[in-house]
Amino acid sequence: MPRRSLARLYKDEFTGYSLAKFQQDLLAGLTVAAVALPLALAFGVASGATAAAGLVTAILAGIIMGLLTGAPFQISGPTGAMSAVLIVLVSRYGLEGIWVAGLLSGALLLIIGLLRLGRFIAFIPAPVISGFTSGIALIIFIGQIDNFLGITTPATETAAQKLLGYFQGGFIIDFQTVLLGLVVIGTMLLWPAKWNARFPASLLGIILATLLNWILHWSTPVIGAIPQSLLLEDRLNLSNIPWSNLSEFIAPTLTITALGAVESLLCGAVGSNMTGIRLQANQELVAQGVGNMVIPFFGGVPATAAIARSSVGIKSGGQTRLVSVVHAIGILLSMFLFTRFMERIPLAALAGVLMVTAVRMNEWAAIKFIFGKRFKTDMIAFTITMLATVVLDLTQAILIGSFLAGAVFLNKIASIDVDVQQVDVERLKQKGIETAGKCQHVRVAFLTGPLFFAATGQFNEAFADLGDTHALILSMRGVPLIDTAGIEAIHRLQERLHKQGGTLMFAGIHDNARNMMERGGLVTAIGEENFFWSSDQAIVEAERRGCKFCTPS
Repeated sequence: MPRRSLARLYKDEFTGYSLAKFQQDLLAGLTVAAVALPLALAFGVASGATAAAGLVTAILAGIIMGLLTGAPFQISGPTGAMSAVLIVLVSRYGLEGIWVAGLLSGALLLIIGLLRLGRFIAFIPAPVISGFTSGIALIIFIGQIDNFLGITTPATETAAQKLLGYFQGGFIIDFQTVLLGLVVIGTMLLWPAKWNARFPASLLGIILATLLNWILHWSTPVIGAIPQSLLLEDRLNLSNIPWSNLSEFIAPTLTITALGAVESLLCGAVGSNMTGIRLQANQELVAQGVGNMVIPFFGGVPATAAIARSSVGIKSGGQTRLVSVVHAIGILLSMFLFTRFMERIPLAALAGVLMVTAVRMNEWAAIKFIFGKRFKTDMIAFTITMLATVVLDLTQAILIGSFLAGAVFLNKIASIDVDVQQVDVERLKQKGIETAGKCQHVRVAFLTGPLFFAATGQFNEAFADLGDTHALILSMRGVPLIDTAGIEAIHRLQERLHKQGGTLMFAGIHDNARNMMERGGLVTAIGEENFFWSSDQAIVEAERRGCKFCTPS
């Protein structure tokens, strides 16, 4: 698809815009706001920040990223996947760690978008992404056990350590807190889907749990004070950026950048399938970059495009990016109108929302397909990535997943098939080539697959014994690419043939492979006269030149 400027995207969206379409955007935006409000509160707390930080993030992301996004259906805000990364940052560096890493990742996302490198994000295999998503879901679920049980356990470096700590005991469960959490979980699981479109189950569950806690006068932990301001007291300032220690934030910055890019582009892929509108990936990364550079200075946390919210906007009939703006304004109004109520929301209620969200965020269809069909390589990739996400630091999991992605890719493409055949006389006669078949020392090798560093071993093995080959014709129609290692392998083959008086010929070379061979000096070394359109032409020419094995010395 051709790339489109932001001005062109606006023109495509708003040409013929009418009052009826605005009414659709307004209704869809308010519907999304109802869904996003409890999630913003929950993910703000789950990130290690505050509920207010989640609200500020949802509002600013909805406006800034919504106006700059690469597709009309994208809606951004705080997400569960991002909160799993941020909670680790908070434990190590405090809130400043979130802000600094968010700022730096925003700058990096902006650069990636401006350099139009967004397509490289799509190179990560689906099993690795699914494994990472499932690992993050486990981190979110484990991270909410404290709030759900009404206890406080020691902070740990990884989710796996946190989970093991619960089996050591030493705490007393608050059953009032558990009951409030179960009210939310039960509501979200039992509320009919057709009703959920009109009134979100998560919001209903939070309302019921809050009213129950208030009526019975239980002393369970609640959200607490929510400032009625977009500019939070705790926020990033240029004066408190640790300029001398920025190197410590390289790893978390790369983690947030990778996660933000992958999640946003995945959301775009889902939205594209639902609407038929293609996401402009680089413009989306620019939007994510600008938004995440601004949000820390207001006290918010890093944001990404959210699949759940974007899907609700699409299903509610949203037409343009105004849905995102309306949803942000809706959350902003609720921040001022319903502050007293939101301050009384029990943390256990938010824990219930996050636990159900964590279970649902797993890509169950993809997991069932991978394991149901027993794709061994994909099963290994999924399992290792998921375990690395839970057991290790998330930055290390990203690195392992990336390495695993490269290994899986190389394993799938690092195979070249070399089929060496004698000249098929009968076939050539049927085609009217009567001069062929006189020499039994002409051989044709049909190559299929890329000839690059990982495949040169198979290539060399195939031609280990040249025997009495006088002319070897490499038919390369099935070779889409060749690298320097492949060129060197052909050079060595040509030298061996030359020493025994033979000739190396080529047929059906792709333009990109031919250009690489010219740059590597192969065309000059072998000679233009040894390159042909088809192997049949090469066979005729090889026999015309004569063969020393057929002529007595």
